[in-house]
Amino acid sequence: MVNFYLLKMNRPLLLFFPLCLCFSLFSGLVKAQSFDALRKQFPDEKAVLLNRVYEYNIDLKNGEPYVTSKELQQIEYLLGSATAYMGKFGFSHSDFHQLVSYEAFTRTPDDKKLKVSEFKTNTDKEGFVFYDDIKETTFHFPSVEPGAIGNLQVSWFNKDPHLLSPFYFTSNIPTINSELKLTVSKDISLKYQLIGLDTSNITVSVKTEHRNNVYTFQYKNCPADKSYDDAPGFAWYSPHVVFYIGSYKNNQGSNTSYLSNVNDLYHLSYNYIKTVNNQTSPELKHIVDSLTKGINSEELKARNIYAWVQNNIKYVAFEDGMGGFIPRDAGLVCSRRFGDCKDMASILTEMLNVAGVKAYFTWIGTRDLPYSFIKTPLPLVSNHMICTIKLNDKFVFLDGTDPTCVFGMPSSAIQDKEAMIAVNEKDFQILKVPVIEKNKNVLIDSTWLTLTPTGIKGHVKKDFKGYFAMEMHGKLIYWDKKNMAEIMENQLERGSNKFKLDTFNIDKKKSAGEFSMSADFSLPAYAKKLGNDYYLNLNLFKFFQSSRIDYPKRKVPIEHDFNFETKYVTLFKVPDGYKVSYLPQSKSFHNKTWGFDLKYEQKDNYVILTQEFDNDHLMTTNDEFEQWNKVLETLFPLYKETLSLTKI
Repeated sequence: MVNFYLLKMNRPLLLFFPLCLCFSLFSGLVKAQSFDALRKQFPDEKAVLLNRVYEYNIDLKNGEPYVTSKELQQIEYLLGSATAYMGKFGFSHSDFHQLVSYEAFTRTPDDKKLKVSEFKTNTDKEGFVFYDDIKETTFHFPSVEPGAIGNLQVSWFNKDPHLLSPFYFTSNIPTINSELKLTVSKDISLKYQLIGLDTSNITVSVKTEHRNNVYTFQYKNCPADKSYDDAPGFAWYSPHVVFYIGSYKNNQGSNTSYLSNVNDLYHLSYNYIKTVNNQTSPELKHIVDSLTKGINSEELKARNIYAWVQNNIKYVAFEDGMGGFIPRDAGLVCSRRFGDCKDMASILTEMLNVAGVKAYFTWIGTRDLPYSFIKTPLPLVSNHMICTIKLNDKFVFLDGTDPTCVFGMPSSAIQDKEAMIAVNEKDFQILKVPVIEKNKNVLIDSTWLTLTPTGIKGHVKKDFKGYFAMEMHGKLIYWDKKNMAEIMENQLERGSNKFKLDTFNIDKKKSAGEFSMSADFSLPAYAKKLGNDYYLNLNLFKFFQSSRIDYPKRKVPIEHDFNFETKYVTLFKVPDGYKVSYLPQSKSFHNKTWGFDLKYEQKDNYVILTQEFDNDHLMTTNDEFEQWNKVLETLFPLYKETLSLTKI
């Protein structure tokens, strides 16, 4: 389904209401080019957005900020195939972004207006949310054909002006005119930031009209967004405007701070938690006592409680209205045995405090979001909540939503992010979550190969550490135990598609920070025999074959889940009566972006190939793409190198 607003799958997790647009009252709309001109300009596109215009009126009512908004989008269909892909559209609304009116219609090529008569509204739930009571209203434009123009007109009342949504200029199809207009009372101080790539293409103008300041942000001829599976959240790169009320003059004429700085944000956020956990439930107290009986160490108490929450409280994302901001009492979460991220933070914080371990509610944004509490003091900075404790003068971040996360390590999704820690009603701290060093996230894959009359026989052992291990423990939870043989074959396959798993074993005794698996396998017809000689490629894996970056065309950064070290060792036993007649050369190549080490050696009757790769940064940006590709240009030819054996 192609929507007038940014696609649901691309929407950030907090407070980003998808964008739709409104009325013929809008001024300054770009006039449609002729159909033939558009087809010539966009020969491969099924449709284009002619106009994407959003207007806000930000005023004062009864001495408080009062915000309404309206939006218009016009899409022109260019190809007949657009009917199948782009006939269905929608817009969103919620308790905080209340729907006032809407209309949708098609303007046919012969200038007939055909109204949409049927709209369907459903709850639009995300799988991982901080706040989300969003409802989605969908419909189909009638008589979609080349030259037809779909029009959508929507208006809203913005119930809480703290929660104004950013405006994104681009969409999944080209946009001729993308525009945001803010009409703001002179008694209101407005702040804004341009974020993302290509913000230099956005023109900004500010002018005075009567008792208002009018801000206009316009981006003409926006290219279509291109999605990449390895990209970070689209807020990192899609050009958008974040705007918010810094302060305003109240009825007495004095200046009132609203969201002028991080102190205002903390005051707003603390109001959501100040009445939570005023009493401790008997059930929760009993569990804490049983987990900490006879234990004096604060760290051991914290470990036991964290493990209990991970194993006994199921993470479920459910939000509605203010429930998207206010954690539920720990006693309720304990009795239900489930909760969302705020509820997990609530029960962890309460249980730890009952045990005498000082614990704090903590707001944080996942790595999907590029924002900073200091620079952008808005609720949209945080789409997640965790618990923070302090042990031995060191802060430890505990994410109850991740059942495999190792105590002492943050979940990978919050590395390098700012955390706002609620110390008390007046005091808070903003800390940076550490990035876990690459040598703590290690994968070692070892393969032993033996040449037999029927082909290669082998044994493999994979050892995982840190985030690698957590990932595997998480997968093991959801793997279908009835299909484990097939799953393990996919996990351990190497050499060629003739790989056949014979037996396997999963080591379940390891901690969440460690994991290992092993197997025996067959690999027929992998070694080639010509006369008395054997030829064998020890590169059982040809990594990064599809990782060449389309540089300089691609500008969107590449996100990595975590820093790591990987090591792949292949040990081939030289059969009796043979000797190595050709051993490929070893090669290392590193630049500022990344690199590899590939080493061949012979020890006694074994030939050993060791391949090592590492990653020391969470994101690769477009200024590093050329260097990334240079590593691949050096690596790929090495995959063709073959070991030769000659009969003695």
